[in-house]
Amino acid sequence: MLHFAAFQTLGFLLLFTKALTKLSLGCPQTCTCDQLLVNCSEKHLNNFPLDIPVDTRQLVLAKNIISYLPSVELNFLIDLVYLDLSSNSIHDIEATFINVVRLVYLDLSYNNLSQIDSTTFYLLTSLVVLKLSGNPNLAQIEKNAFTNNTGLRELYLSRTGLTFLDISTVSELPNLRTLDLSFNSWHCYCSMKDFFSWINESNLYFLDAANTTCSVPIEVHGKPLSDMQEEVRQMCISNLYKKDYIFLSLVGFGIFFSGTVAAWIAGVCIVMYNKLCKSEEDDQEDEEEDELATRGKKEGSEVSVHFSARV
Repeated sequence: MLHFAAFQTLGFLLLFTKALTKLSLGCPQTCTCDQLLVNCSEKHLNNFPLDIPVDTRQLVLAKNIISYLPSVELNFLIDLVYLDLSSNSIHDIEATFINVVRLVYLDLSYNNLSQIDSTTFYLLTSLVVLKLSGNPNLAQIEKNAFTNNTGLRELYLSRTGLTFLDISTVSELPNLRTLDLSFNSWHCYCSMKDFFSWINESNLYFLDAANTTCSVPIEVHGKPLSDMQEEVRQMCISNLYKKDYIFLSLVGFGIFFSGTVAAWIAGVCIVMYNKLCKSEEDDQEDEEEDELATRGKKEGSEVSVHFSARV
């Protein structure tokens, strides 16, 4: 994708500029450091620290009130493999993870994320663990959101705003082993049929499967997704919803009405045709009768003249 290359080029230029003025090898004042680990958790930070050592490999920023991730400063940490940003107020991560391609562990749980699209984690090809749980406004994940994260082994999506998940979003991750979908309000309709089948056929470990349940329809509320394969199959094959019956009734009425009108028009046409034909036959008979009458009179006159002449 060309726009990713453009992002990387721009990122490198900005990073180089920042490096001239912000290069840091020491430990930030508010954080604690242990070799290549920088721990800034629970420091009431409003902003991302700008003086993190450039050789940091593990960065913990959990339980702060950070709402924005500066792309330049973050992507200057090119050796970063572990990043914990849980329990903050981050709401937008688009075009954020550009140059931290060695990242293996990323925790974004308990933030304010609302959407994950195909570009969000596209460059994180080394990612193994991704935690997105506890984002109540996360209502949509594009089906190709993890296409480039083929090394992903653990994916956490519990306690979000998700009600539907396309099967290809997770089924095409060849190394996925653990999946957490618990405490979401899943809409268990026919659109989820293939997803339920995949749950039962896959060899994944579903974390807290007993709390991975349906929210609607009311008939299956609280039922685990793993028990929905046969239930939804019966529901989608043999049962119709009220709107389906209304639709079928309207179609039936339309067919009946159209047939009735067509039959009435055909009947009218036949009657008119018969009347027209009968009228033509009557006119023809009247013409024949008049012709016979005229011929009879003419013959009678001729006989009278002939008789008079003989007399």
